[in-house]
Amino acid sequence: MNITGISEQWVAVRIKQKEDSKCILWKSLKYLILTHLDVRKRVDVFALSIYSLVVFPKALRHVAEAITNLFDLLDKRVTPILAILAETFRSLSACRKAGEGRFIGCAQLLLTWFHSHFGKVDKVSYLVFPENYSPLKEIVVTPRRDDISDERWMAILQNLQEQDIEWIAPLLLPDEILYRCGNFDWVPLLGIWGAVGNVPLLVLKQYRSR
Repeated sequence: MNITGISEQWVAVRIKQKEDSKCILWKSLKYLILTHLDVRKRVDVFALSIYSLVVFPKALRHVAEAITNLFDLLDKRVTPILAILAETFRSLSACRKAGEGRFIGCAQLLLTWFHSHFGKVDKVSYLVFPENYSPLKEIVVTPRRDDISDERWMAILQNLQEQDIEWIAPLLLPDEILYRCGNFDWVPLLGIWGAVGNVPLLVLKQYRSR
């Protein structure tokens, strides 16, 4: 945890094995956020906590060591987007294969994806994307109903039709989509706890998108 500027001894005393990951209790990092003499380090530790508790949740109220390794790479301009996609797909795939289970990932980002792709009414897309459009900013300022039951969500998802889904967000140009990697017609996505193969071309063919 070089980002916190603390000693290895401090980490060694507080790091614990939680399920299949080495973690530090969030309460310990919270103490650093409140007391660290370096204000920049306070901000860094707070950001690290957001990444671990919200974007890449693993164990309740714990910060996984693997998250700190990714966070240290962000200063080197390594994007976390691929890792977010990989862990989202891995968790959803595991739930689908088991027929049950709990989604382990950033539910807020998944909800943003829902609203970005289920944006058609009467087969006409109602979403307008200005040049500076940001789905994340939109979901923050747009009021959403929070009284929809799990059963209602299940009914909505189970009855989705092809024409209800915007498989390619209009803000994306087709030539900006990565379809393949080398000689393979699929794209490997490397996550924090594993990898998953993504086949966007197959999805587009299945739903006759262009």
